[in-house]
Amino acid sequence: MDLTEIIAEYERLCRIAEEHNFNYYVLDNPTIEDDEYDALMRQIKQIEAEYPDIVTENSPTRHVGGYALNTFEKVAHTVQMGSLQDVFSKEELYDFNKRVTEVHKNAVYCVEPKIDGLSVSLEYTDGVFTRGSTRGDGFTGEDITKNLKTIKSIPKRLNEAVPFIEVRGEVYMPKSSFERLVTTQLENGEEPAKNPRNAAAGSLRQKDSRITASRGLDIFVFNLQQIEGKELKSHSESLEYMSRLGFKVINGYQTFTDFDKAVSRIEEIGKKRQDYPYDIDGAVIKVDDFAQRQELGSTAKVPKWAVAFKYPPEEKTTKLLDIEINVGRTGALTPVAVFEPVQLAGTSVSRAVLHNQDFIDGKNIRIGDIIAVRKAGDIIPEVVRVAESRGTEPFVIPDICPVCGAKAARAEGEAVIRCTNIDCPAQLLKNIEHFASRNAMNIEGLGEAVVKLLCENKLISTVADLYTLNPQELEMLPGFGKLSAANLLLSIEGSKASSPDRLLFALGIKGIGQRNAQLLMQKFGSIEALSQASKEDIAETENMGEILADNVYRALREPHMIQLIERLIAAGVNTVYKSDKKSDIFEGLTFVLTGTLPTMTRDEAKMLIEQNGGKTSGSVSKKTSMVLAGEEAGSKLTKAQQLGVKIISEQDLLDMLK
Repeated sequence: MDLTEIIAEYERLCRIAEEHNFNYYVLDNPTIEDDEYDALMRQIKQIEAEYPDIVTENSPTRHVGGYALNTFEKVAHTVQMGSLQDVFSKEELYDFNKRVTEVHKNAVYCVEPKIDGLSVSLEYTDGVFTRGSTRGDGFTGEDITKNLKTIKSIPKRLNEAVPFIEVRGEVYMPKSSFERLVTTQLENGEEPAKNPRNAAAGSLRQKDSRITASRGLDIFVFNLQQIEGKELKSHSESLEYMSRLGFKVINGYQTFTDFDKAVSRIEEIGKKRQDYPYDIDGAVIKVDDFAQRQELGSTAKVPKWAVAFKYPPEEKTTKLLDIEINVGRTGALTPVAVFEPVQLAGTSVSRAVLHNQDFIDGKNIRIGDIIAVRKAGDIIPEVVRVAESRGTEPFVIPDICPVCGAKAARAEGEAVIRCTNIDCPAQLLKNIEHFASRNAMNIEGLGEAVVKLLCENKLISTVADLYTLNPQELEMLPGFGKLSAANLLLSIEGSKASSPDRLLFALGIKGIGQRNAQLLMQKFGSIEALSQASKEDIAETENMGEILADNVYRALREPHMIQLIERLIAAGVNTVYKSDKKSDIFEGLTFVLTGTLPTMTRDEAKMLIEQNGGKTSGSVSKKTSMVLAGEEAGSKLTKAQQLGVKIISEQDLLDMLK
């Protein structure tokens, strides 16, 4: 290659890298895998090392990949929020140590997990949270203060009135929150989030902060950017100080004078990465002493006193045996890859959702191919790419519902193909199962097998038919006798008295979970009143926005829904909301529940607390009043003990109510 060709190739690679940067940082929609991107950047760096004269200031190696969106006001960072140099081998780690020890022979290192989330700045004046912003391009970010205030672990007021402090943290979505979000999105026929990092970033950039609040985000603070009125000498000292101020600092950091032990710690973190309740993509090693950092300095893009070790993704190849089509309760036809089982993140995996036709076409997935699979966030199995093309026929999702034979169509603006038959048996089965589930109408004994039996024998074709069943019909079914039939009918009868927020949730309106259903009933008082409410009134409900309000407004005005509600009312199902508050004994108290209780489920204990004026939270902090602990209580109990939070048993709770 002559110089002209080298320059052309270099510019082409830079354009590709910038395109991927934009997709990743701005659109939260990466179009390339992390290891492929890392390989691309190594190619660019190699050319730059050999031909330094062709490098420009616009090179992707010279700036952080993000950009500030116009959605929010721009924020100029007084202290640059830079990125770290990535390394991928032990040799590169020891090269880093060599460069450091050439300047400081006795350097102390701090090693910590690298959380895979969205980097943010938090600013406090006189101890009060005043502004939060994204990293953006490192120099200019975007103001997301309102959304950050919805994250419970971000203190709104510090334990000391520090004149001014700016800290840097990583907002992330815990694996449990990510799993719930993906499950809900799939049930609603929505495009599921690709991984916890993208889900966290998308949640933080919501225009409606109530949506952000519903996503279960968390944060770890990992760096002191600047401070007034206090002098700190090292990174580890700053972490301890920030913890005392009330910040949730990065978990599991350790300091080392022996570099070999620091490398062993990095390897240990990698081996245990599946055990973390959040996604990590590496470990960071930093020089601990601030003065030494100052002397080591930085390049135009990265500090010389730290590197990020990136773990390779656990990925396996396997043969794609089939693609099945599942029909959800919203009618969405979801393709599912069925492949030869492989071990991923400690479990055997043989199925993965393929989302929609665009996903299949984009990766050119065909039955018979050898595919590469992994777990997104070490949780959700996903097909990464086709490793070897062996299939012959392109796969096309049918335009006929595989369950009922009705036409399936793709609505304008949607990626999902849906069955157009609202009486589709697949939708009916899923809808009835949801209606009877514990958090909805709680009809005991009405599981998947019984629902299927009732539908196959044409005893029910809608949830309203449950309330017209009679014992003679049930006793004729296989596996039923007088006692089992009587028990099921008793449970169905008992469900009539359920609170209407449970009924609203049971109706399966897109995006309306238990909490939103409760808030709507608290505001409107009855299903009938909600059905008559305007879209604007619904949107003004706490935790609601225009999209959810539109879902509710449209759903309750559909003819089949109107008819269904009328039949439920005629059957005696309760539609009027009555507060179940019994007392104010726990007014002002916040409880955290952990472990297995002797006689109650945690949902039952939570309801008991709320009925008596208390609140419940999912995480322990200094503001927690009490932790209700049962058997096999985990990290929440440990944290409560560390913070000196009062710990009570189920019996203690019952004694307090006496």
